Amino acid sequence: MPPRADLAWPPAPEPLPSPVVDNHTHLDFTSEADADAVPVADQIAKAAAVGVPRMIQIGCDLPSARWTDGVVREFDALLGGVAIHPNEAPRLAADGLLEDAIAEIHSLLAGNERLRVVGETGLDFFRTGPEGHEVQRHSFREHIAIAKELDRVLQIHDRDAHAEVLRVLEEVGAPERTVFHCFSGDAEMARHCVERGWYLSFAGTVTFRNAGPLRAALSVVPLDRVLVETDAPYLTPHPFRGRPNAPYLVPITMRTIADVLGVDLERACRAVRENTETMYGSG
Repeated sequence: MPPRADLAWPPAPEPLPSPVVDNHTHLDFTSEADADAVPVADQIAKAAAVGVPRMIQIGCDLPSARWTDGVVREFDALLGGVAIHPNEAPRLAADGLLEDAIAEIHSLLAGNERLRVVGETGLDFFRTGPEGHEVQRHSFREHIAIAKELDRVLQIHDRDAHAEVLRVLEEVGAPERTVFHCFSGDAEMARHCVERGWYLSFAGTVTFRNAGPLRAALSVVPLDRVLVETDAPYLTPHPFRGRPNAPYLVPITMRTIADVLGVDLERACRAVRENTETMYGSG
């Protein structure tokens, strides 16, 4: 039976005039278990055909981190990041496994130059209640320390925890290269991050009809601090919200970014690519 139209993969958008990198995606979530799974090589080819030739694969629990460690060795188009997701940290801590898990994350990063990111790590007060907040803070601090020690980019997950994420960063000091993945704060927070030299990565959420405050935040971010991502298979951009997401849909979000910032699309693409290379390197 073919998939329902509202759950099918969206059509490919018009290609970008200049290539960009998907700063944050989860290829493992759409490459293995699902009936409609797409092999990694096919996902890379489909994205490259619309101007997204490279992507950063993120593994945020131990099985995903191990998978990421392997896949970035196999495909030149991929760089990677690994961490214990903030919602995973309390579950591991409850079983006495968190410290060993963080140690394995450190070992994976130290052993693979293509793992350029510590992330996604941070705080999530939406899915984890107050009883897990201190464990999340501890895990966040440990990941920050790893990023500093190994000179990796820090990619932050921040959901319903803006003030506390900023407090932890001020308390322990952010790594030299810090990115707010799927930025969700307001314009005031965006200015705060820019003042500290951090980068803001925007996902399909910025295209949603009800995302006026997020577009207002984007509008105050200088182009040289902007990154783009899918967070696939989640956060599919409008008008395909609710359907599967993948790196080939980056062009939809890039067009919204250019429109909000009032710049030519090709200029926006070139700037985002340069920002990505500044953060992660070019190869």
